[in-house]
Amino acid sequence: MNYLGISYDIQNVPVLDPDFIPLGVWVDAYLKDARRPFSVAVEREGGKISVFHSFLRDESYAQANERYVERLVKFLLWSVGGWRVYLWGCGKEAAALRQAYTPQGRRGFDYGFMLDVYERPFEVVIVDRQEDFPQVNEATVAAGGHLEGCRIGFDAGGSDRKVSAVVDGKTVYSEEVVWFPKLSEDPDYQYREIVTALKTAASKMPRVDAIGVSSAGVFIGNAPMVSSLFIKVPRDRREEVKTIYDRAAREIGENIPIVVANDGDVTALAGAMSLSTGSVMGLAMGTSEAVGYVAPDGNLLGWFNELAFAPVDLNEQAMADEWSGDRGVGCKYFSQDAVIKLAPAAGIRLEESLSPAEKLKVVQELANQGHPGALQIYASIGAYLAHTLVLYSRFYPLKYLLVLGRVASGAGGELLIRECNRILQEEYPGLAQQIQVMLPDEKTRRVGQSVAAASLPELKA
Repeated sequence: MNYLGISYDIQNVPVLDPDFIPLGVWVDAYLKDARRPFSVAVEREGGKISVFHSFLRDESYAQANERYVERLVKFLLWSVGGWRVYLWGCGKEAAALRQAYTPQGRRGFDYGFMLDVYERPFEVVIVDRQEDFPQVNEATVAAGGHLEGCRIGFDAGGSDRKVSAVVDGKTVYSEEVVWFPKLSEDPDYQYREIVTALKTAASKMPRVDAIGVSSAGVFIGNAPMVSSLFIKVPRDRREEVKTIYDRAAREIGENIPIVVANDGDVTALAGAMSLSTGSVMGLAMGTSEAVGYVAPDGNLLGWFNELAFAPVDLNEQAMADEWSGDRGVGCKYFSQDAVIKLAPAAGIRLEESLSPAEKLKVVQELANQGHPGALQIYASIGAYLAHTLVLYSRFYPLKYLLVLGRVASGAGGELLIRECNRILQEEYPGLAQQIQVMLPDEKTRRVGQSVAAASLPELKA
């Protein structure tokens, strides 16, 4: 197989998507004859800087060079998160990127998203001299696992909110309540619901020592900078949203420590707690792709991990993501969208009047009945995942990959995992020895999202 003059090989092509070009596999082939050094740095809040060094091929591979730099920067931006990108050693490719990351450029969505998160203009800086390139400045973030005392764990989902009262690691009360945060333009609605949940849990314990929150969105500290839970809230009420969790905690008591974390990271934390190890990624295949990661030291990286918008497929005719406008990004491969996308090739007709969740349910029921086309859909997603682990493992040291979410339930989910592990064994035996791909076991399920959230804050001595 060949793309932009680079020959690469995969034996197990997704049966329903033969034009899939796995980015990680192509990058491995590209780098074999790459000799010209270049560097990328991504700066985020607090002066934190992530640095990545790589190589380019000679000028006869101009198209491949440009594609590699553009896709690498795109992946790093959504993996790490940041408001400034530095580039050294790739002047021509960097100039094209600087034009792309503007409000009217090809990456205008990315520009606007990062602007919303960091509240400062996004920029691409071309560094002429290697000695002027920024130095790495990373710091992991304590990832919880603290269960002593009386704690509240709150899980803010898009359709229901869950809260648990946890005493010395044991859940003494838990409830799940339907709510509609995505429909409310008034953040007072979300605030009242959050406070109600916290007060309910507090009433089940003699005191409250700490509060942990698992919530969809991108956070700086405890502030939701971008979150689907507040998607209808107008921009002029943004400050109310940024303080919503801290204000809710004060309703329970002054000086109670509260920690808010992205729900993907909390999912990974639940897995790490159950497995008693780090190097754990949680990948939830639901409405979109949600990813969290616990580092080898048991902490969080402090990165975005918004891999739904990170590229995995180089096929230039791949389905475009409706939100970002980009092609080949993770949300179209590891979510209910992937199932729906592959259905026509599997000979399955889904009624247009059905919601995406209802379409997924149709395919899941067919898979449970052994429908050959439905099973091919899940086998194809398993192939996507196996080949994409070549990419993810470049940036995330992995021992365990926990696959969660609605897509992974039932017979289809089990097939997805089997197919992924089979391909790893056949094509990437080194990765197969390094990474265990699995559905969450019963112990992981017992830890739960809200209990893991409760463990986030460390009690003051």
